[in-house]
Amino acid sequence: MSEVITLRIPDRLARDARAVASYTHRQMEDVLLEWMDRAAANPPIESLPDEQVLSLCKLQLNPAQQSELSDLLARNRETSLTTADQIRLDELLNEYRRGMVRKAQAIKVAVERGLQPPLSHAA
Repeated sequence: MSEVITLRIPDRLARDARAVASYTHRQMEDVLLEWMDRAAANPPIESLPDEQVLSLCKLQLNPAQQSELSDLLARNRETSLTTADQIRLDELLNEYRRGMVRKAQAIKVAVERGLQPPLSHAA
């Protein structure tokens, strides 16, 4: 089920969505819906309740992903990876990087809210 809503969006956002729609051969509405879905899946950390912020402070790859990433990195050092393995390594590294950025943002918010002490600076 869906609901029809009329939105007034900034010109810049409309231009960007129209450009993406054009070069991906999709409707502008579909591009905007995809962007909204992505934003809803990863809301700004500042808008999350304390429990979710603290949960994100502990974010890491799941054990299966960590094992796969370690294996691919080791194989990459020893030999050349297949194209499929290189693509998978890139996907895992991107997921790892996004997670680490989100984790760092969560730690910053948690410290600002007094939910955890600041990280110590190593000397």
